[in-house]
Amino acid sequence: MNSLPHWTLEPARPEDVDRVCDLKDQVMRADLERLGRWDPQRSRRRVRDAFSTAHTSVLLVEGAFAGSLSVRPDERGGRHLELFYLAPHLQGRGLGTAVLRHVLAEADAAGEPVRLVVLRGSAAQRLYERHDFVLEREDRVDVLLVREPRTQQNRFAT
Repeated sequence: MNSLPHWTLEPARPEDVDRVCDLKDQVMRADLERLGRWDPQRSRRRVRDAFSTAHTSVLLVEGAFAGSLSVRPDERGGRHLELFYLAPHLQGRGLGTAVLRHVLAEADAAGEPVRLVVLRGSAAQRLYERHDFVLEREDRVDVLLVREPRTQQNRFAT
């Protein structure tokens, strides 16, 4: 595997919301169309509703906008990961895995589970399952996954 480019997570600013909306449209449109759920206005509204400068970060690769993620408290306890989008030209190179590992390490250190929702049939589900996320529930569109925190003992089990 090629070495990863230099990346950082920076707190999102209010003006980042449009870039996150545009990136979601770019990376999610095909899956949403496949499920008969593509609606550009609804898609942007959902990002705007979830976007919070308190919980959202932008991913910068070598200083340039390359993605986003939001980690907010989950109402069931633990954390909820959403708005995790990576620019298409950077996908499949290990960057998403590196960012996900960073988020999971923080949750593990806090002893908190992480939940997220993926679209049924999304390739992203395989990424999450490789990192010990398991099915919590699903419907005809969404799959809710959860990953319990790893303790020091079970970190090396996988």
